Amino acid sequence: MNQKELISPDYLFEVSWEVCNKVGGIHTVIATKSIGMADGINEEQIFIGPDVWMDTAQHPEFKEDPLLFRTWRVSAAQEGIRVRVGRWNVQGHPIAILVDFTQYITQKDKILADFWEKFQLDSLSGAWDYVESALFGYAAGKVIESFVNFNLLSSHKVVAQFHEWMTGAGVLYLKNSPLSIATVFTTHATTLGRSLAYNNIKLYDVIDVVDGDQKARELNVTAKHSLEKCAAHNADVFTTVSDLTAKECSRFLSKDVDLVTPNGFENTIVPQDKEFGQYRKQAREKLLQVAQMMTGDTFVNPLFVGIGGRYEFKNKGIDIFVDAMAKLEKSDYSGREVVAFVLVPAGINGYDKELVAKICGSGSDYTTHTSHNLQYPENDPVLCRMGAHGLNNRTNKKVKLLFIPSYLNGNDGVFNLPYYQLLSGLDLSVFPSYYEPWGYTPLESLAFSVPTITTTLAGFGLWVNEYYTKKHPGISVVERNESNYDEVVEKVYEKIIEVASLDSKGEKKYRDNAKAVSEIALWSNNLKYYREAYSLAIERIIERKGKYPEINNVKNMEFKKIEVGSPSWNRVLVTRNIPERLKYLDIISKNLWWCWNQEAMDLFKSIDKDLWIALDRNPIALLDHLSYDQYQLLEKNEKFLRQLDKVAASFNEYMEGKNHREGASIAYFCMEYGLDASLKIYSGGLGILAGDYLKESSDLGVNMTGIGLLYRYGYFNQKLSGYGDQIADYQPQDFMKIPAVPVRDAEDKWVTISVAFPGRNIYARLWRVDVGRTELYLLDTDFDANLPEDRQVTYHLYGGDWENRLKQELLLGVGGIRALRALGIKADVYHCNEGHAAFTGLERLREYINDDHLSYDEAMEVVRSSSLFTTHTPVPAGHDAFHEDLLRKYISHYPDRLKISWTTLMSLGKNNPYDQNEKFSMSNLACNISQEVNGVSWLHGKVSQDILAKMWPGYLPEELHVGYVTNGVHYPTWTAPQWKEVHARVFGDEFKTHKYDKECFNGIYEVKDAEIWSIRQDLRARLIKSVKKRLSDPGASSHYSPQHIVEIKNTLRDDVLTIGFARRFATYKRAHLLFRDLDRLSAIVNNPKRPVQFLFAGKAHPADKAGSDLIKKIVDISKMPQFIGKIVFVPNYDINVAKYLVQGVDVWMNNPTRPLEASGTSGEKAAMNGVMHFSVLDGWWVEGYKEGAGWALPMERTYDDQNFQDELDAATIYNIIENEIAPTYYDVNPVTGLPVDWIKTIKNCVAQVACNFTTNRMFNDYIDKYYNPLFSRSSKLIASDYKEAREIALWKRKMRNGWEQLQVRQTNFMNDAQGQLLLGKELISTISIFVGDMDPNDIGVELLYARQNAKGRYVKEGVYTFEFDKLEDGVATYKATILPNTTGAYQIAGRIFAKSDKLPHRQDFELVKWL
Repeated sequence: MNQKELISPDYLFEVSWEVCNKVGGIHTVIATKSIGMADGINEEQIFIGPDVWMDTAQHPEFKEDPLLFRTWRVSAAQEGIRVRVGRWNVQGHPIAILVDFTQYITQKDKILADFWEKFQLDSLSGAWDYVESALFGYAAGKVIESFVNFNLLSSHKVVAQFHEWMTGAGVLYLKNSPLSIATVFTTHATTLGRSLAYNNIKLYDVIDVVDGDQKARELNVTAKHSLEKCAAHNADVFTTVSDLTAKECSRFLSKDVDLVTPNGFENTIVPQDKEFGQYRKQAREKLLQVAQMMTGDTFVNPLFVGIGGRYEFKNKGIDIFVDAMAKLEKSDYSGREVVAFVLVPAGINGYDKELVAKICGSGSDYTTHTSHNLQYPENDPVLCRMGAHGLNNRTNKKVKLLFIPSYLNGNDGVFNLPYYQLLSGLDLSVFPSYYEPWGYTPLESLAFSVPTITTTLAGFGLWVNEYYTKKHPGISVVERNESNYDEVVEKVYEKIIEVASLDSKGEKKYRDNAKAVSEIALWSNNLKYYREAYSLAIERIIERKGKYPEINNVKNMEFKKIEVGSPSWNRVLVTRNIPERLKYLDIISKNLWWCWNQEAMDLFKSIDKDLWIALDRNPIALLDHLSYDQYQLLEKNEKFLRQLDKVAASFNEYMEGKNHREGASIAYFCMEYGLDASLKIYSGGLGILAGDYLKESSDLGVNMTGIGLLYRYGYFNQKLSGYGDQIADYQPQDFMKIPAVPVRDAEDKWVTISVAFPGRNIYARLWRVDVGRTELYLLDTDFDANLPEDRQVTYHLYGGDWENRLKQELLLGVGGIRALRALGIKADVYHCNEGHAAFTGLERLREYINDDHLSYDEAMEVVRSSSLFTTHTPVPAGHDAFHEDLLRKYISHYPDRLKISWTTLMSLGKNNPYDQNEKFSMSNLACNISQEVNGVSWLHGKVSQDILAKMWPGYLPEELHVGYVTNGVHYPTWTAPQWKEVHARVFGDEFKTHKYDKECFNGIYEVKDAEIWSIRQDLRARLIKSVKKRLSDPGASSHYSPQHIVEIKNTLRDDVLTIGFARRFATYKRAHLLFRDLDRLSAIVNNPKRPVQFLFAGKAHPADKAGSDLIKKIVDISKMPQFIGKIVFVPNYDINVAKYLVQGVDVWMNNPTRPLEASGTSGEKAAMNGVMHFSVLDGWWVEGYKEGAGWALPMERTYDDQNFQDELDAATIYNIIENEIAPTYYDVNPVTGLPVDWIKTIKNCVAQVACNFTTNRMFNDYIDKYYNPLFSRSSKLIASDYKEAREIALWKRKMRNGWEQLQVRQTNFMNDAQGQLLLGKELISTISIFVGDMDPNDIGVELLYARQNAKGRYVKEGVYTFEFDKLEDGVATYKATILPNTTGAYQIAGRIFAKSDKLPHRQDFELVKWL
């Protein structure tokens, strides 16, 4: 067909896995082809690639353009298509669309099944790399269809070219599209051909006889082969790049190609004339400098020889290259010194810093074979082959071989010149490939005037032989086949000598010829083959679907009513302008210090008590409600001003301490914070604990920074229907009336961060909440830069489905770290409060690997050494876990960032990373990235050991390094002001400094009984008054009728023993337990002499139907005539309600199912107020219970049947109330009128219980147990350029490499077959282990003895440690003295483990083996 007869496309889409994603040569092919295509014809060319990088801010090859195809992108998003549109950062900057295919992961089975039904595409055996590629092709097809349908007319001729099998699904998708889109499928190397070569099967011997489908099954590439074959048979035109691969296609795919479309080179990339001379000179100077620095030698006119391309040691002929250099070294060659460069990217951890220091003039005598730090140098093929040949680069060697294992992008840290420039500085390039369908690297070499060597097994080599008929000294095409390896080595060796012997005239002749030969394969000559393919494809689509309309049809216009719309009202804010004299009102209102400072609260309250209460004690809202006249009155109120000055002075004195904070800096991550009712970013105990913790960090002057999320709706307000059903009412927070301020940069711009999501970035604004001296930064996504679905990420705490939960946790973890960096904060210790924030570990690993060039193993040592994970969850089901498919959708880019496999990434959150059905546990991830793990009470620490036991199968649960710090509560927040006055008087002066001995709480015994009782009476009266007032609000008390409310107000008394139960309503907390026997309960509450009343409050998670049903049950019972006003459910439990309850009731009741209460801090809050705890011995009460200071149900279960246990516990509760609690309360001294024993119990509660459960004690425990040790160890690991971290990582790698070779040769461990052990009689036990070249001192051996309990679980009784004795012929002997101390039947088991003094604990390293 003549050029004039060709049909040109109006739009050309080129789809490849290597668009904006350099993997191999195809990247260069299509990038350079675009330049020629742009110059030659008028079609619009658009490239489509995978969005595997995801994070466009760090993408080196792609620049997003939010305006490009904007309207189509909006339409595509509505179709569920996620794309990024922008420019490819290559010459010409063509349009690129990056496609998010991960959104189709959850639909993969349906998509692939559909392809099977329509095309018999066999995907059953496809692993993830296949699925990923198939989904990308499918997504690319949908993108093209959507673009054409939205933007183009039916007369537009559209061609879509798909490169390689990875895009084949796009061909299949478009085959069924109703649109006339012609498809071209180009294979650059068949799947089977490449697999045969990789597996050392003699491809060229079997190509004519092999059955492609059968061989694909044998090599386990059926799915890839099937996709390639289906695409080849269903594309309108099928092409390949050389006659070599054309033969493969015919034999393996049973499909002859329509055309051979050879690759080309774009000559405009090469500098011209004088510019090229300077270009080459600079390259040679750099090559010479680096070579001299790496070898310590000085070269005069050396011959620079190099090989480049992908690191395929055999297929690319790197083995021949090294062997040829060895042959040259061993020969009698005496010409120019040869410096050979292996310019092949490999797995590295940054550049060699000692080398760079030497280059920069350090004067060191350091030498090296590699310019960059290989991840696994001991297993590297090039270095191993060099070692085998003795190529050690010593000064007396005539050949120096240097390995440059980095992508040479101009910023590699050593050369800092691009590959093409360094290539231009060579005298000879060598590419003796075995499997090279085309061979772009020798073509590139020729284009830069560098003589080269290739083979007849390279498509380009055959192309030269066919199309360049003159002599070509600039390129040697060496005959290569399956059996002439040594001959090829010889030819390379001879060519090196030949080029080395050339004079300047000869060099010029060779270089000029190299340039001339390259011109036969320039794109200007080879694009015609592609244009022919596109034309043929259009002809065939016309044959299939009919002619294109000759005139551009305008789509029929549809009537559309033009909406006038509504007025565009603009919001105008009138902000308060507080007089200068009152400025501290504004300052203090924005720092939550006020919420635990009584004088500050009283100050705001004094402005307008009723308004203060009506606005839920929100000082910012209060100030906004004041009129200008009211401010003027305050400015003239001398009494108020004195009070203001006093509070301001206290505030300033307190805040001045921020300048004197010492110790490690802590970054604290939590999903929720319960700081004050004015900031609704909490739901329950976890948030309240985190809020208290930040307050205590402020009081103690600890350098802590909090990270969390700012929720638009926070947690719900609770409303109850007339039937007692819980209704979740989500009210948006007014961010103008919360104590959070936008974080601004130096240019007064709102600081934002971004996190890569599928097909887009999610952006978060930063807000700062001042918690006294501690800063809490909150991330907020609810603004215009985000898609509607992403704005909702920070709508609700724990809201939405599991995908939204994953989004929140990525934002908290990854976004949280980025927020710290945006603020210039690098903490010493990172504390994850629950597993929600565990993605912090992945982001920190990425930082160390990408920024500091550590290996994954090295980075893991650093991250672990500075990380703490606190778990609050007492049941396995309570730990967040995500399906693997969902994770692939959101974090599939992380393995590349961390330089690990997907399986390795999955191993961080799974016990079996190969089990796709096992969910990825965030708690497992948190454990794996943290050196220290702790529960939140002594018992919960034990429970957590059991829950996490599967992570460390080499140890019994009780051996695990899982500790505990029992939770506490923030004393100033939760203690009633009446008590604070008393405590300040009797606890001593040190108590005010927050650095005190807990024995000071004994001062409560100095307080007179009458004062104690008076305070208790006042606080109970205050509580009852607040409950009645709350129930008087029809909007809050709709669960009671007006008649009920009247009865409650008349019946509920402030002089009756009052028991409180308030918490999150979950079934395990057993709120129903009190109601097992209603008759008996009625007798208790209606006892004429000793009446008791119960106040209930709390919320159930909206998705927890069982919890909501419990609330309904309690409401229903509270309406019964015998219980009305005796049992009351207080609605909409929040911090303010909680304060009234824990301060006002007489007894705080808690009866969880053992051992499911992790800690339970509500009872601790009550204890601060002299309110006794009445609970099952679970959570904190196991440690807190003291006889005479509260009441307890036993810790041990009596029945396995939970129903029986509930019945027993209910009966016990009734008995204790009837026989102990009520009698003590009502036993009044007739003279004084005081319940003496009850008051004594109150004092005991404060002195013996409350003293141990403050956040003051808790925080100091964290400092002593975790923060200081972590800071100390991490400081050692990062010192001297991470010296110790590198050493530990290297030691671990060596231990892992040798672990499987360990073999037990002989042991005399005691067992039943060997007789009995005698009490007190020593037995010398030995074990012999083959350790090979491993250090025997790095291997620990021990013998455990245990008993089985009633449930069949092994409980460790003790352990005997074996000591290393001797080493003979690689066999190490270890000995231990066994001395039985008690009689009985024991179970024994031996194990070996890797050991080192540098490890913080045994579970820090996974190597352990049971014998």
